[in-house]
This record gives sequence, structure tokens and C-alpha cells, in this order.
Amino acid sequence: MALNLTINTSNPPLGALLAAEHVKGSVKLSVEEGKDTRLHVSDSVQFSDVNSITRYLARVAPTLGLYGANMMEQTEVDHWLEFSARRLCGQTGLTVALGELGKALSLRTFLVGRVLTLADLSVWAALKGHGEWPDQAKSFSHVNRWFSFLGSQLPFTAVGNKWTNSKAPPCKSNVSSEEKKQDLGKFVDLPGAEMGKVVVRFPPEASGYLHIGHAKAALLNQHYQVTFKGKLIMRFDDTNPEKEKEDFEKVILEDVAMLQIHPDQFTYTSDHFPTIQRMAEQLLTEGKAYIDNTPPDQMKLEREQRVESKCRSNTVDQNMKMWSEMKAGSEFGQTCCMRAKIDMGSNNGCLRDPTLYRCKNAPHPRTGSTYRVYPTYDFACPIVDSMEGVTHALRTTEYHDRDEQFYWVIDALGLRKPYIWEYARLNLNNTVLSKRKLTWFVDQGYVDGWDDPRFPTVRGVLRRGMTVEGLKQFIAAQGGSRSVVNMEWDKIWAFNKKVIDPVAPRYTALSSSYVVPVSVPEALEEMKEAAKHPKNAEVGMKEIWFGPRALVDGADAETFSEGEVVTFINWGNLIITKINKGADGKVLSMDARLNLENKDYKKTTKITWLADTPRAPPVPTICITYQHLISKAVLSKDDDFKSYINKDSKVEERMLGDPCLKNLKKGDIIQLQRRGFYICDQPYEPISPNSCKESPCVLLYVPDGHTKEMPTAGSKDKNKSQASSNTTVTSAKAKATSTPPSIPPSTPAGDVFSAIVAQGEAVRQLKAAKAPKDEVDKAVQQLLALKTQFKQQTGLDYKPGMTPPTAAPTPPTSAPAPPAPSSDSTSCPYTRVAEQGELVRKLKAEKAPKDQVDAAVKQLLALKAEYKKATGQEFKPGAAPVQKAAPVQKAAPVQNNPTPAPAAADLYKQVTQQGEVVRKLKADKAPKDQVDAAVKQLLALKAEYKQQTGQDYKPGLQTPASPTQAQSQSASSPQAQSASSPQAQSASSPQAQSASSPQAQELFSQVSQQGELVRKLKSEKAPKEQVDEAVNTLLTLKNKYKTLTGEDYKPVAAAGASGGEDKNRKERENKSEKQGGGGAGGGGKKGKGDKAGQGKEASGGAGGPGDGQGPKKQTRLGLEARKEENLSDWYSQVITKSEMIEYYDVSGCYVLRPWSYAIWEAIKEFFDREIKKLGVENCYFPMFVSQAALEKEKSHIEDFAPEVAWVTRSGKTELAEPIAVRPTSETAMYPAYAKWVQSHRDLPIKLNQWCNVVRWEFKHPQPFLRTREFLWQEGHTAFATKEEAAEEVLLILDLYARIYEEMMAIPVVKGRKTEKEKFAGGDYTTTVEAFVSASGRAIQGATSHHLGQNFSRMFEITFEDPKKPGEKQLAFQNSWGITTRTIGVLTMVHGDNMGLVLPPKVACLQVVIIPCGITASLAEEMKEALLAQCSKYLTRLLDAGIRVKTDLRDNYSPGWKFNHWELKGVPIRLEVGPKDMQQNQCVAVRRDTGEKLTVPEAEVEKRLVAVLEDIQNNLFRKASDDLKKHMVVADTMEQFQADLEQGRIVQIPFCGGIACEDWIKKTTTKDQDLEPGAPSMGAKSLCIPFNPLKTLQPGQMCISGKEPAQYYTLFGRSY
Repeated sequence: MALNLTINTSNPPLGALLAAEHVKGSVKLSVEEGKDTRLHVSDSVQFSDVNSITRYLARVAPTLGLYGANMMEQTEVDHWLEFSARRLCGQTGLTVALGELGKALSLRTFLVGRVLTLADLSVWAALKGHGEWPDQAKSFSHVNRWFSFLGSQLPFTAVGNKWTNSKAPPCKSNVSSEEKKQDLGKFVDLPGAEMGKVVVRFPPEASGYLHIGHAKAALLNQHYQVTFKGKLIMRFDDTNPEKEKEDFEKVILEDVAMLQIHPDQFTYTSDHFPTIQRMAEQLLTEGKAYIDNTPPDQMKLEREQRVESKCRSNTVDQNMKMWSEMKAGSEFGQTCCMRAKIDMGSNNGCLRDPTLYRCKNAPHPRTGSTYRVYPTYDFACPIVDSMEGVTHALRTTEYHDRDEQFYWVIDALGLRKPYIWEYARLNLNNTVLSKRKLTWFVDQGYVDGWDDPRFPTVRGVLRRGMTVEGLKQFIAAQGGSRSVVNMEWDKIWAFNKKVIDPVAPRYTALSSSYVVPVSVPEALEEMKEAAKHPKNAEVGMKEIWFGPRALVDGADAETFSEGEVVTFINWGNLIITKINKGADGKVLSMDARLNLENKDYKKTTKITWLADTPRAPPVPTICITYQHLISKAVLSKDDDFKSYINKDSKVEERMLGDPCLKNLKKGDIIQLQRRGFYICDQPYEPISPNSCKESPCVLLYVPDGHTKEMPTAGSKDKNKSQASSNTTVTSAKAKATSTPPSIPPSTPAGDVFSAIVAQGEAVRQLKAAKAPKDEVDKAVQQLLALKTQFKQQTGLDYKPGMTPPTAAPTPPTSAPAPPAPSSDSTSCPYTRVAEQGELVRKLKAEKAPKDQVDAAVKQLLALKAEYKKATGQEFKPGAAPVQKAAPVQKAAPVQNNPTPAPAAADLYKQVTQQGEVVRKLKADKAPKDQVDAAVKQLLALKAEYKQQTGQDYKPGLQTPASPTQAQSQSASSPQAQSASSPQAQSASSPQAQSASSPQAQELFSQVSQQGELVRKLKSEKAPKEQVDEAVNTLLTLKNKYKTLTGEDYKPVAAAGASGGEDKNRKERENKSEKQGGGGAGGGGKKGKGDKAGQGKEASGGAGGPGDGQGPKKQTRLGLEARKEENLSDWYSQVITKSEMIEYYDVSGCYVLRPWSYAIWEAIKEFFDREIKKLGVENCYFPMFVSQAALEKEKSHIEDFAPEVAWVTRSGKTELAEPIAVRPTSETAMYPAYAKWVQSHRDLPIKLNQWCNVVRWEFKHPQPFLRTREFLWQEGHTAFATKEEAAEEVLLILDLYARIYEEMMAIPVVKGRKTEKEKFAGGDYTTTVEAFVSASGRAIQGATSHHLGQNFSRMFEITFEDPKKPGEKQLAFQNSWGITTRTIGVLTMVHGDNMGLVLPPKVACLQVVIIPCGITASLAEEMKEALLAQCSKYLTRLLDAGIRVKTDLRDNYSPGWKFNHWELKGVPIRLEVGPKDMQQNQCVAVRRDTGEKLTVPEAEVEKRLVAVLEDIQNNLFRKASDDLKKHMVVADTMEQFQADLEQGRIVQIPFCGGIACEDWIKKTTTKDQDLEPGAPSMGAKSLCIPFNPLKTLQPGQMCISGKEPAQYYTLFGRSY
């Protein structure tokens, strides 16, 4: 139960406030200001007597014992309550009463019992508020002692300081009260105001949210209501039905409640419509008003020129007749208005016969269609003010010219005259308050909504941290001033700071971009409590953790020097003993020791800090700072506000927050020390079991009125830290750019291998340092040259992580093997390099700040140099650690060395298996705790493996040897290993010999591809039997591989990289580039850019373990999101990167580029041809629709009303009547049909138009699927008979199905829409529904509607029936349409992780010809012959009717072109190389399967035509199988919901009721969004299928179980 205590601020009840202060921790209680003291318990229970309030509060919190512990004490408490009320409050001469009180307190601490009770509260409050008590206090020592003791306690202090009556003698609290009074503005004493009789009103228009200007008006009215104990009326001005919205009424009421304003009465202007209309007619009959039908533009001109209207001299009868037309809403009546007959020659334009009434056919939210005429605000306001008893009308000075008009209406009607008091409107710099402009910001997406913290709305400023009390104080400071000035926001925030500063708890946060650890070894890890507010203990205590490791801001750390004493706030003084800096000058870490006994804090640097302890980890926090939306302080009338939009008005900073921040609630205001005030906008949420992510605490910066920024770091010398942080780090980049010298051809393969590794590292360094592109290209080319040399020498492609090649085996020498290097990371250079490399990879993966990455890379390079110095060799990832070779001596036999290799091999196997387990768990999306446990076990196995072998685990390595073996092998000389021996032969792996055979390599590839298939099936949650079958095939292939090679299959080094089957296929395809004897360097843009080259290097030289191990890097050309993982991102990337759309600067509108428009043209060509066979003709109607026409069919326009866009202005002139932009064209076309149809001979009319339509209102636009403007065709036909119309509906639906199935290879379900989903105003709707399995959602493909006679009745489309001469019959009508949404459906259904997949029948290009193998070494005549051959193919294919293009661009490599056209979805790629030309053939690659076909030159036309047909059929077959798998039948609600959660569409028995459909949708609504930006939705009816999967049984019930089922209906989640 929530209680509300309202306080009369002019006479605050201190006893009740003290009771409230004591019980607030036990009872939900709010305290606010008002004109009367009242405790609101419920609508039926309220208390106004102070003693009754205190008794009730004590009783609802019995555990506090405020009402005594027993009956005797309760009686004593009642006595003292009466004593305080009768003997102290308001009484003069306190001596006797104080004497009695002194006797009672002579031997007591409290009045009743041994604890505080209501007796103490009420008596203390009575004395505190009494003017005589301070003078008599010294005479009554016991009472003074008791009074002082209680007054020193926190609740008494808080209440006393805040609420003590200003009439009390001067004391500390009164001094502060006087100081506050200095901020009060001048409030006028309202003329004629009497206490208790003042009535004021606040009349907002329900057409938007309240902004701060409205807040001033509301609070000023409330001030006079409270001051004069009067009445406040809140009146909705609803005189304009077109602007009035009920939704805004609710919003405004909520805003008023936020401002703690409590109107005494709520009214509407429309409540008085009958009276206002009667008074208007009175003015007509008295000749004080007239009806005018002058056109608006002419009327405006006449008023400006002070020319009287021709209608001014109308007779009363003429006026009443025209008035009747207006009230009827006739066509003539809509051209008229009522005007007051005042003075057309007046210098005040508002008196030049202003409009009193206008005719509007729009329905009113409250009165419906009762009226067709509505009063203007200027006419209604004085009447309603007078009728509702308003004594004082507060209006801003902008209404000054209208005051005379206000009083003219009052005088003309003989009404009571309210007094108008003017005050200045609130004008704030860098702000717009116009509702139209604010709405524009919302619609354009510049702000998050009406409560955006940058908005001047009440909700916006409260969300940003403005308090109601601060707002009140600011308004009070303005008072009733009439001075119109522009104010800075600083002043309002300065008032707010006075309110929040004394109560905002203090916390700490550090910028996560640069945090420095401080080691304090002697500090104990412990928790202590400290005050949340240093000057207000009432705010409470907070936990502070201390420990041997602390974190400080990097900017602070850079200001410290060794030996300096630094004050850690809330801890004490510490001495900085050591500062560790990186090569770039940034502080990496610090050491310090405690100096807590030193209490001298005067000259020390004060810093904020956090303990780094797992027992209280920092809270991830995001701090958001907002700037003004408008960059210009004051906008003039000629300024276009859109030209001054600050598009960078929101800045986010990630922070490490105080552990206490996890307890913040939404709306809590805090102060981050040395940063400022913040309000919690989104509380911290721990890791969610659904998303496996934690939600950070989001804090919004609350301005405090200061123009200077609060220092956030570097308190001693901020400039120094800034300069340091801005220093550019170039050393790492310089090192990365140094490339090794070219390697001579005679260099051993092992050295070439080392050079490749080093060059790969150099390339990565250049990319990490964002070096110039030409430097990167040069380094990449050198890397590729080294790889080519390596292959020439070894016959193998270089693969990262592979075993380095060695010379031929040699017999053992007599030199003893040097000892194995220590595994201790502090003594082993190899281990230190490996660990530092791991750190660098981790930083890059986590996208750490560049300065941190650069520092880590620098350290890695230094360690590698140290390793080379110690061993004489370059560091090689994956190779065993080496030391400098010892002098050659006689060696012991190899077999005598201790060899733990078998144990290491077993351990290696365990690590591999555990890695597979982890991958499987992640693919299956297992619970996070299971994944974490598996990862933990994997890390433990890797650590054990490293301990045994002295090296990190690397996937794809051969069976590891012990460190001793590795050392002895590396230490022996090549000469000594020249001869063969049994030992040396046994050391060589049999796998190394057999696994390199062609059979083994082919089998290896098959295993790899089958593994990728298994992972794909699992990620797509395929049926279990399908997964099992694939797994069995995989196991069979692995057994074959083991039989052939003698060893288990192990994934190659890059197995962790993404790409899988797609990557292998691309590598195979790219080999075709080498047909001419040379490659294109991995495919890159030559000259200007080498994007593909970068991608190739990343998959080759930078993907292996220990050498940049991690996921495969991708170029920006390809897709970076996967369809099955993030459909929304995938879709956005496909449609932009395939060049289908371009984004536009109007939200929800997009540019259709030629690639997508070609698909629409193909659809248009097919459909246009087919409908013309049916006798349909094309036409075009204007896109603008008059309001009258649009509103003729009520149910039709009601469905479209929220989406209609209106034109309201021409240049700067407001239109007399808004004009709609067509949302559909029924209402535009049918008035013409009514003219054209006179007899049955004029029927049928069959018209179609290809055009655009606009449907404006929606929240989440999605290109093609949900856009504000889209292209479509709309057919509109009219027939004499229903049978003809019904036949056409199905003929058109069949054509739509053919578009999807024959043209776009997408299967659809044909059916009829339910009553709820049918076209508004139609009889029934038929539809084709498609399905997108990637999202588990259906999508409406196209619709064909039978409109019956509904529209012909409204638009009077009639004809004479030949069978019944003289009788008029209504025509039967249809409408049907298909839109560019089809393109989005096609993309979603067929697209894959490489881009679009276009069916040949709608593809802009069906074949693209790409010449391959054109290299620098290719002879010029061969090159010309190759290009000529491509041109020959082009001509032949064009002649065969195939849409084809040759890509002859010489600045892109073939590999880049392959990816480009694959992304664009071209069905066939034709590759032509020199070897193909010699063999009279070419290679065709299918986009749908990736299959490569060798095509003889003579058969190219015939074969490609057949392949295109097969691609079309294959895409349809694949999509049909997908639909069949996902469309099921369910007869129970449980099964229905289970199928929905599996991403299926479901046919269920359904009664057809609208209420039942609403229930199904509500029941199946999900809690979370289906995808980012999509609305959470339940299942909706898609259609009643013409061919259901199951026949309805007699007596079968609807799935709701309430009504008999009528048919099986397809339900599902839908776009």
C-alpha cells in the first residue's frame, strides 16, 4: 500500500513530517507540497488532522514502537498528543505548560518509556514551530536539554531545516531560507484576488508532449492556486479535431503528475460545445457576426489591406442559411466560416473580423460526428473561462494583441469578465519549442523519442536529471515577469544543482580506455564503510574495498613522480615508489606503499581510485554526455533550424564503475567524484541466462550550471596528461615497416620458412599500425614472393603452423645434447615470446585501445630480439625452443635420451578432443556454465601439455617430442645428419610420407568438408536424424583416413578460421587464375588498392597458431555477418554490398539501384504482359488525394489513417485544406469511375497503374520489407456481376503465384485472409504467403481483394440494369497489388553467406565472363587472343538470348571479380584462361551450388541455357523443401506454441473470430525481439489455405477450445 502525504507549505505540520521521516524505511510513503495538509490512504480513507496522521503512520509501522509498547504507554502517548495540540500549538504564554513539561522530563530522556515515541515528536514539533520557545528555553533546563538532544538527531535536523515556518525567530535554518528568498522572482498580487476564491486554469492542446514552456505555465498557475488556497482547472483545448489526439491526453496527464501538480478539476472545451454554438448563433441574430465564403487567400489579403468582405453586409436570414450549410458539412458549407463583426480598420489585426467558427468534417475524439462546425480557440476560450468561474487567466505576452478580442467576446455576450494577467514565455537558447519542429526531430531519428534527454519536454529534462523541486525553484525565480529574454540552460541547471548537491551520494568511476594498476603489497584486502556524502550523513553509508592492487586513471598516473605523496580519496596518503612506463611514455603500472599515518592532505594530489579485487569487481558503466541539439543560440525567423542541427550531440564513454553502482535504480541521481552529477538511466543487470551478457549501468550526465568542465583526471597538471595522451606512437609502426632483405634462390627451405613467418608478422604490424596502403601492399607482395619461393623449393604450399622443413636425416654425432630449456617463463626466452604473442592476440581480439596494443607489440618485438640474441635464430611459432649450439662432441645414442613423447602425444590428443567438445557446445548454444566448465578444462590440459613439452599446444602439429628430443634434433648439425640410420628413420613420421600422397590429401579434404557440413547442420538446428547421418559419414571418412595414413585425422592449423566449405571452394576457384602460369597475388585491386590481397594474406600467412592465430580476417568486400547468426546485419550487408540499395537522408526511404530495379522490371514485364491478355489497360492517376475523397469510405481510411502523409503548406503559406499523399488509390480513382460508368455497356472497367505510394507511420524501417515509400502496381476493376469479379480475383492471384514460383523460384501458399486481416472496406481478400526460414517468419507476397459494392456505394458507381430498365445497380469491384517487397523476399529466401543468389529469370545478368591468367609474363598476343575469345563468347550468348556481360576491368584481379559477382548473385560465372583456350573449352561455375563445369566451346550456348534452367528449378526445389519442412499442422495450443518456437508456420483449427485471433496473438507474443529493430510479436493469421494440409473433422473445436472450428488456418509470426 502506497501512502501520499500532502503538505501545506505555508503551515507545515512538523509532527506529521517527523513521523513520516521515521516510518519511511518501513512504509511506502511519498511527501509532496499542496495547499492543504492531507494523508491519502485510499479514495475513501483520508486524514487531515495532524494527530490523526501521526497516529496512523505509527500504527502502520508497529515494529518501530512509536505508539508505545503497551496499553499504558499508548495512553501516555495520547495524553502528550493532546497536550501538544491544546497547550502548545497556537497558544500564548507557555510558562505553565513548559513547567509541567519540565517536571515530566526531570528524570527522563524521553517523555514515554525508554525510547522515542509520538509524544516526543509532537511536543518537539509544537515547540519548534512556536515563536516564544527560543526566548524561554534557558529558563527550563530539562526541557532545553531534551529539545537540544532530539534536535541533534538526523530526522529532527532534516525536518527542522527544511520545513521550519518562516515566522519562527531567526536561526540557522531561517538564514538559509532568507538566502533562498533572494532567488524568488516578483509574483504580482493578482488584482481583485481573495483568499479561497481565486480560480486559475491551465489549458493545453492535446497535440503533443508538454515541454518546459508548458511546465512554466502549469507551475505558475499552481503557485497562485496554493498561495490563494484557490482552485486550479486543467482544461484540454480540443477545439480542433484534426490536431486533438486521445493518446496525447494521457501523456499530458502523466507529465502533469510528474510535475506534482494536482488540479482540482479536469474539463474539456468540448463539454461546452452546445453552449458555445448557441452563443455563436446569438451573435448572428444580433448582427455581431456573419458567415463569409470568401476564399482563404483572398480573405487573408483583405484583412491585410483592411478591406471589408462582401459578406459583411449579409442579412440575418442569409447568414442563418449559410450557417445551416456549415452545420450540415455540405460542400458549400465547407467553404464558409463565421467571422466576428468588430473593426476592419483597426490597427490591431486581431480585431479585423476574426474567425469564430470553421467547418470541418473530421470526426471529433469525444463528440464523434455530432458536429461539423468547431469554434476557434480565441472564441471558445473567453466563453469557457467565464462559464467555469475562472477569475484570473494567465497568458503569455505573445497573446497580448488578442486580449482586446477576448474582452470583445465577453462584452458582446454579456458574460462575467475574468482578469487577464500576462507573463513572459520561457525562451531558452539553443532550443526549439515548436511541437512541429520537435515532432520532426522524432520522425527523422535525430533523437530517441519524446523523452530524449536533449529534448526540452518535461519528460526529457526529468530523464536528464532535472528534479521537480529544481524546476519549481527556477520558475519561482522567474516569477510573473513580463520581460521577454532568451536564457541560457545553465541557470535552470544551477537551480537544480542546489537541490541535488546536498543529497546526491558520491561514487567513483575510471575511464576504461586508460587504467593503470597500482601495487600496494602491504595493504590488506578488506571492506570498510564510508559516508556516501561527506556533508550529509543522512544519505547513508557505502562499502569501500581496499587491497594490494588498486586502479587509477591513466591521466592521473602520468602526473605522478616517484617519491610523491598522493591522497587516495577515502583511503589516505600513499607514497609512489616506482612508476613503470612503456616505450611510448605511457604509464603501464606503479608501485606504492601506505603512508596512512600522515594526515596532511593540504598540498597533495587528490585522486579517485578503485580496488582491483575479484570479491568486488568494478561495474561496467557507460557515461553519456549530451550537448545542445541546435548549434545556434538564438534562431531568427528567417533561420531554418535544420541548418543548425548538431549531429554530434551525444558522446558515450565506457567506464569502470564503483561496485556500489550495481545497486542503483533507474532515476537515482549520484555524483561521480571529480566528474560531475549523473542520473541512472539504465540500471546494471548481471549476466542474463538468455543472452549470456551483462548489461552495463548507463549514466547520463546532469549539467550543473557551470560553463567550465569539471576536471576528470590529472588533478595536478591536466595539460600535462593531455599532451601525453595525444603523443603519437610511431616506433612500433617504424619497426613493422622494416622488411627483411630478399632471399637468394639458393637459400635453404628452412630459412625461407623463417623469412615467411617474419614477413607475415611485419604485415600484421603494418596493418595494426594502420600504415599507408602502399607500404602494406609492398610488404604483402614480398610475403607472396617468399611463399612462391618456398613452394618451388619444397613442392608444398606454406601453411601457418606447419612443421618447418629440415634437411635429410643424419646419423647421430658424438656431441651430447644440451639440456632442455627451462619451462619457467622467467628464464625461457621462447616462453616469454609465446606468452607475449598470446597477449597481443588477446588485446586485438578484445579491440583494446591502440596505445595498449602498440605497447604490447613493442614488447613482443623486444622479446623476439632477445630470443634471437640468446639462440642465434629467429623466433618461429610452432617450432620447438632452441638454444645456441654447444661445441660438437661425441653424442650419446638418441634412444638413450629420456623421452616422454608418448605421454605428450596422449596429452596432445586430449587437448584436441576437448577443443572439439568446446566447439560442439558453442555450436549447440549450450548453457554458459557448461561452456565455461569445458573451456576451463581445455585451458588446464593446455597448461599440462606446456609443462610436459615446454611449448604451447598448436593444432595441426605432428606428434610432439619432449623438449630434450627437440633440443637434440635442433642442435645437431646438417652435416652430421647426412647419412641414414635406423634411429633417424624411426624418428621420421610415417604420416609425413603417406599423408602427402594425392589420395590422402583428397581424403583429408573430404573429412574437412564433411566436418563443416556437420557444424552447419548443428548451427541451423537441423533434424536429429539428418545430423546423425552426417556424423556417421564423417566418422567413416576419418576411419578411411587413418587406415590410409596410419594416424588420426587432425584439423589443419587454420581450422579455427571461419570459412569452412565456402573458403575451400573459393581457394579451388581462385586456382583457375593460374592457368596462364602465374597468379594474381591472391586477388587484389591493382594499383589503387589490394583489398583482396589483404584477405588472401590473412588466410594464408596470418591465420596459423602462434602466428596470429584466430578467426580468418575478411576484406570489406565480402559479408561480415552470417545469415544464421545475425539475420538483420546479414540482410543489411547483402542489399548494400550487392549494390541493390543506397541509403537516403529521409528515414524509411531508399534509393533503388539498377541491380534491384532490374528485378522489378522483370516482374513488371511479365505481369504487364499477362494482365493485358485479360483486357487490363494501364493508366496513371495523381498521387495527391483530397481529404474529402479519402474520408468517404470510413472503415477504409480508419485502417490507413496512421500511415497517411499530408501536405499542409505551399512555400510559407498554409493550405486551406491538407492534401493526402496516396497510401492507396481507391479514393483517388473511384470518383472518376463514377463519372465514366452510366450504363452496363461501360463495364467492365479494367485499369492498372504502376506507381509509388507513401505510408508514413512505422517505427522500424527495413529496405524493401517496410519502407515509407514503395513501388507497386495496383489494379482497380469494376464489373456488372459479382461472378465476373470473383473470377478475376482468382485469376490475378494465380498470376501473383506465378511471379513468385516461376520467376523468383519461391513457393507460396494461396489462401483467403481472415476477417481481421482482410483489406479495410473490402468483402474478402485473397493472398499468396511466402516463408523466410532464416527468421522463422512468413511474409505477405501479394493480395487480390474483392471489394464487393462497398466502394461503389460510397462513390456512387452505378449503372442501369438492362434487365430492370430505370433501376440503378451498384458495380462490383476488385483491387489487387504487388510491391517491391518481392525483392526483399527473394533476398531473404535464396541469399547465403556469400551474398545474393538470383534466379536466372529475374537476374539482371545471367552470365558474367571473366578472363583469367592475364599476368605480366603472358605474351601480348596471347592476351589479345584471350580477350577476343571472351568477346566471341559474349556475342554468341547474346544471340542465344542470354543476359551476359564481360568483366574486362584491368584494375581488379580475377579473384576479386569472382567475389564481386558472387556477392551480386549472378547465376553463372564463365572463366576463360589461356589453357582453356588451348583446349577449346571454358569453365562455368554455378552460383547456387558452387559446382564447376567444363564446357566445350562448341556447346557453350546449349549447355549454359540448360544450366540456367536447372539453376531456376534447383532454387525452387530447395525453397519448396524448406517450406514443406517448416509448415506443419497442430491441433493443440501446446503443440502450436512449440512449433512456433521452432520457427515454423502452423495450420491450426480456427473459428475465425476476431476476438479469438487477438487472444492467439497475445498468448504467443514473445518477451524479446525476434531480431534487432523488429517488434516483439505474437502469431497472426496468414491465410485460410485453399489446400490445407489436413481436413477439418466434424465437430472439431477451435484451438482456443471455445468455439467450433470453421477451417484450418495458417498462423505464424510475420513481417
